[in-house]
Amino acid sequence: MSLHEGKTSMKDNTAEKIIVALDVSSREEALSLVRQLKDTQIFKVGLQLFTVEGPSLVKNLHDLGKKVFLDLKLHDIPNTVAGAVRMGVRMDVHMMTLHASGGKEMMASAARAAKEEAEEAGKKSPLLLAVTVLTSLKDEQLKDIGIGADTKSQVLNLAGLALQSGIEGIVCSPKEIEVIKKTYKKGLAVVAPGIRPKWAAAQDQKRILTPAQAVQKGADYLVIGRPITQAPSPHDAFLRILDELKS
Repeated sequence: MSLHEGKTSMKDNTAEKIIVALDVSSREEALSLVRQLKDTQIFKVGLQLFTVEGPSLVKNLHDLGKKVFLDLKLHDIPNTVAGAVRMGVRMDVHMMTLHASGGKEMMASAARAAKEEAEEAGKKSPLLLAVTVLTSLKDEQLKDIGIGADTKSQVLNLAGLALQSGIEGIVCSPKEIEVIKKTYKKGLAVVAPGIRPKWAAAQDQKRILTPAQAVQKGADYLVIGRPITQAPSPHDAFLRILDELKS
């Protein structure tokens, strides 16, 4: 018998904070995980999976009653990004990302496109999220690409640009959550990757916190991948993290 067998479904606000990353290579792997993770409501589809499976996978997830976080980290000229955002609206994605480093004009074009397309199509606009600094980067890597600011300063700067551009949320490492919430109050939703439960290894993420620490600091959503998807029982791992948050 599994650890949580017979437990009632936990479709509450706490469960909705956890986004499970489908960082796999095929539709079959992704849908197998989704079927196991019956209490998970939001799944992240990133570049790897979307490149091979495309929009039809988004439809498959919707057919299973799940919400989709389309994490393509768009970064291009304003018109191109706006067009991609329009396609995201048509696919009914719940959330999607673009790089804040694309600038105010690009982000503003994306925000306008999402609103206009949603109104025209009679759909709900997705939560647009501006990616600030990738969790794999530290101060020395920023210097390598010509950015003189330290990580925290760069995150704050890009978050401010996003807010000015009409973007409603950002992606930042757990280490920056507190300063973002203090600086911008409730103006920006914060999605935090780089989340590792106490019982999971850090792997390639540099700036990490546990789920409980991240929520205490003000994170609105947590992105968690391998600690759940590579566990012997993904469902039990998900529920174990819920228990950690609830306690």
